Amino acid sequence: MGERAVELPQVIPVFPLDGTVLLPGGELPLRIFEPRYLNMIDDAMAADRIIGMIQTTGGEKSRPNLAQVGCAGKITSFNEASDGTYLITLTGVCRFALDGELTVLTPYRQVRAAFGPFAVDLSDEDDGGEVFEDSRFARALKLYLNRQNLAIDWRSAAVAPLDSLVNSLAMGLPFSPAEKQALLEAPSLVERTEILTTLLEIDAQNRDDDSPQSLQ
Repeated sequence: MGERAVELPQVIPVFPLDGTVLLPGGELPLRIFEPRYLNMIDDAMAADRIIGMIQTTGGEKSRPNLAQVGCAGKITSFNEASDGTYLITLTGVCRFALDGELTVLTPYRQVRAAFGPFAVDLSDEDDGGEVFEDSRFARALKLYLNRQNLAIDWRSAAVAPLDSLVNSLAMGLPFSPAEKQALLEAPSLVERTEILTTLLEIDAQNRDDDSPQSLQ
């Protein structure tokens, strides 16, 4: 990806948003309208264009506690709409461990980000993983999509890099915030694929359990 962990900023602004995670290499479109986050984007655009996406873990509604792991992204697309809102795309760079929150004067929150534990995100080496075609993952995904009445280009999926496919599904499918966090924190692609496959299978099992039982 071009960056190294030591080259990323040690202090980054964060955008707490439950139910949304960013993964390395993933692209996340966002519409920014709150004044404090418009300010954050202005400041990021004037600097290194890096902001962190992070979920929360309870606490006060006005200032919830931050999760221990988030993902830094770079603003790779920026447009200002006629109503003054910003339409941006964040491209995932590297996950980070929360190393404390700073007391700041900015209206948005800033944290110390430890990228070292997730240096693998910046590596170009293949993280392994199973072959997509006719794998347990592929079977679970097909069943899930059929039950959700969703379609996918299977030819493209079969030849896509497994990390891109898994990460885009982990970001895009409607899992709970806790499930999204588990996918984010998975140490490797193999483990993320395993978690994703299990979640897809659980969804199928739950739908089977909820279906009406026929009487013979």
